[in-house]
Amino acid sequence: MDILLIAGLWLPGSAWDDVAAGLRSLGHHPVPLTLPGQGDGSASATLEDQVAAVLAAVDAAAGPPLVVGHSAAATLAWLAADARPGKVAKVVLVGGFPAADGKPYADFFELRDGVMPFPGWDPFDGPDSADLDEEARRAFAAAAIPVPGGVATGIVRLSDERRFDVPVALVCPEFTPAQAKEWISAGDVPELARVKHLDLVDLDSGHWPMHTRPAGFARLLAAEADRA
Repeated sequence: MDILLIAGLWLPGSAWDDVAAGLRSLGHHPVPLTLPGQGDGSASATLEDQVAAVLAAVDAAAGPPLVVGHSAAATLAWLAADARPGKVAKVVLVGGFPAADGKPYADFFELRDGVMPFPGWDPFDGPDSADLDEEARRAFAAAAIPVPGGVATGIVRLSDERRFDVPVALVCPEFTPAQAKEWISAGDVPELARVKHLDLVDLDSGHWPMHTRPAGFARLLAAEADRA
């Protein structure tokens, strides 16, 4: 099965290299995406550009793919389900939740000169980054690609109720499935509250398992693909 891999903020498609190698060894076809503005040298990319890149990958897949969205890119994966509900086999959300219609995509940090640079590690102190050593943190920060403002502040548009028929797996790395269930029940994640087939999957890692647990992460994604 084609497994589309969409990295979160500041990450290029190469962030998936180790996970992709593991998926290939398990018989799957990983397709890491380099999003406009996140690895292609364009600082003027918009959210619509990134959505178009994801949909082009869905349309190019040999069959209905597994669409994996990490962190903020959980929203991109969900937008793919909204735009192509009959062409997406399953959505896997990793450490992130889809934004609701009409909400900004990822305006979490200050824009500078039209882009949102990596803000340093202070906002991610605790479970997010506990499994990253100092060398890994320095390498991440050095390679981080500022997110174009047109992506970060883009407005999410969802329109097809059939997206709720697409199966979803929520992978819980720095939080637990029990915590996720509480947030959903409390109304904090309205999109997931309406999903008809939702699985919560535990992964003992920080927020970036592609860096800290690539082999285990690959096995988890392969299992989700097999179930799909």
